[in-house]
Amino acid sequence: MDLPAADEKLLKALAVALVDRPRGTFKDIAQAAGVSKATLNRFCGTRDNLIEMLMNHSSVVINRVIADARLDSAPPREALHELIEGHLRHRELLAFLIFQWRPDSLDLDAGGSRWLPYSDALDAFFLRGQKEGAFRIDIAAPVLAELFASIIFGLVDAERRGRVARSGMALLAGQFFLEGAGTA
Repeated sequence: MDLPAADEKLLKALAVALVDRPRGTFKDIAQAAGVSKATLNRFCGTRDNLIEMLMNHSSVVINRVIADARLDSAPPREALHELIEGHLRHRELLAFLIFQWRPDSLDLDAGGSRWLPYSDALDAFFLRGQKEGAFRIDIAAPVLAELFASIIFGLVDAERRGRVARSGMALLAGQFFLEGAGTA
């Protein structure tokens, strides 16, 4: 389900507002996103509805990033590059997901099923990349998927905190993922 561009832009602004003002009132969140409280009320009604809208939208966007990267058909390194770029294009939603993360976020009974296509696609991609010789085989594909997600989400969080510059972040993420921190 594609949203109108204005709604998508508003959701990204609201995602950032919720992260920046976690205890803010509905009015504070609306102001931070550049809309009135009345507009926010019409848009989602309650904070819980807003969070659910953002979770659903984030899930759709992340799965679109997976599809656009052509993880099942593009050469693995090309797909990895597009996967990184796709994630970083939606850094506001990633920041929101980091903020919303709880230990039960992937629990199927707690709504975690929305993230299964994402984790399954990453696992399959890294396994395919291993079979094609693009990724090391001494680390299990699910571990590579977790390392990838940790690097991307960690860099987005570090950028928000002013520890990492936005410029060159995609290249940095790809280099570090493929080459690690070693000198040899």
